[in-house]
Amino acid sequence: MIACLARVGLAIALLGAAGCSEAEPGDAASNKKSTTASRAEKARTMTIIELASGSRRWDAQIDDSATARDFLDQLPLTLALKDYGGNEKIADLPRPLTREGAPDAVTPRAGDVAFYAPWVNLAIFYRDGHHSPGLIRLGRLQHEAADLAGLGPLTVTIRRAERSQ
Repeated sequence: MIACLARVGLAIALLGAAGCSEAEPGDAASNKKSTTASRAEKARTMTIIELASGSRRWDAQIDDSATARDFLDQLPLTLALKDYGGNEKIADLPRPLTREGAPDAVTPRAGDVAFYAPWVNLAIFYRDGHHSPGLIRLGRLQHEAADLAGLGPLTVTIRRAERSQ
């Protein structure tokens, strides 16, 4: 009798395990659909900003992060950009941005638009920079950033582009 009950218990355990293994492919498909939906949602929420100075225009795609959204909440802005370190243009922001979920440091690349938390400023890199604690990437210019290098100080108006999605 005990041997019979043990076989029944084993059979139930095996059936339960088989049922679990059948659910795994469905879970994977569900995860794949969720990931695809997340990508589509991110594409729909992409924000483009325009930086304008006289007849010059630069567009930047803004990341989907808490810091970037906080930056977008400050727009439109008119800022005086000045050269700093031979690789970026900087300007003071009206207030600090949240650092929620941001990395402790990043290594900026030419074209990056970033927030430097210790100085509460916007940084637009026209050359690669050094690994910098307190630097948070906001997005990236959609055009060549090198043309910023030859410009002296300039006043820019930053606003959401009409073609933001």
